[in-house]
Amino acid sequence: MIDAKKFFGQSDLLDRLVLRQLSHIKHNWELVWDDENEKYEPEEDSYAEKLNQLIEEFGRVNPPQKYHENEDCLAEYVVANLHWQINKVNGRWVGADYVRILEQGGFHDIDEVNLILATAGRIKAATDRNQYHFDYMEQSHQKILANVLAIILYHRTDP
Repeated sequence: MIDAKKFFGQSDLLDRLVLRQLSHIKHNWELVWDDENEKYEPEEDSYAEKLNQLIEEFGRVNPPQKYHENEDCLAEYVVANLHWQINKVNGRWVGADYVRILEQGGFHDIDEVNLILATAGRIKAATDRNQYHFDYMEQSHQKILANVLAIILYHRTDP
């Protein structure tokens, strides 16, 4: 298991990299950490509570060793059902923006299971490389992780 609270807690970047891109849906995108309760303070018109729930969910998931396989399921759905002209070349999907591939594949991902597992795997991979907090991740991996979190929150937004 992973300590997702420790990994995402007291972040200076999480709100800017994850929630700001969703500010057209919920305008209050800035996060405030509650030291006593070890979570982000829930606020009106904010994703803070959903983010807290998501962080707790990551802590209950057994991270896969090969998290890219979970992301590949989403890409394969996009190829088979949306007929995107993308291919996997040398372990990377080419032909479209990777985040858009995950976003579109996520519409078919019931309860965001593959996105959740991939995220847990990405967190585990980061900590295995001595990157113990979101704010201190290698930048390209941090960007993908932030976008995947935003995708999950978007898919879980009440209409």
